[in-house]
Amino acid sequence: MRCAKYMVLLAALALLVPLSALARAKNEHDVTIPDNVQIGSTQLKAGTYKVEWQENHQSLRVNFLKDGKTVATAQGKMVEQSKQAPYDSVVIKTAGNTKRLERIDFGGMKDELVFASDQTAMK
Repeated sequence: MRCAKYMVLLAALALLVPLSALARAKNEHDVTIPDNVQIGSTQLKAGTYKVEWQENHQSLRVNFLKDGKTVATAQGKMVEQSKQAPYDSVVIKTAGNTKRLERIDFGGMKDELVFASDQTAMK
C-alpha cells in the first residue's frame, strides 16, 4: 500500500514537470535578428536573442536578452494568424536610414509578436 502511494505521487510529478516547462516555453523564444534594428528607443545589434514577454492588460512587455541580461525592452502584442508559420522569421521595416523591428513570426505557431512603429500606439 505504501509503495502504491509513492508510485501515484511519482506519476503525478512526472506529469506536472513537462506541463510547467511547456507553459514557460510559450512566453519565450530564441530569435536571430539578421541586421541592426531599432526596437523602442534601443538600437539592437544583429545577433541571436532570447525574447521573453509578459502580459500587461492588452499589450505585452517584451524583453530582449543577450547572455542572460536584458538589452532592450519594448511594447508589443500577440496577433493570431490563420495558419502556423512554417519557420521563425523576423520582419524589418526600413524608413530612411532606420531599420525597425516590426514583427516576429514563430515557427510552428499561429501567433506572431507585433511591434508598433510608434511605441505609444501600443498603449
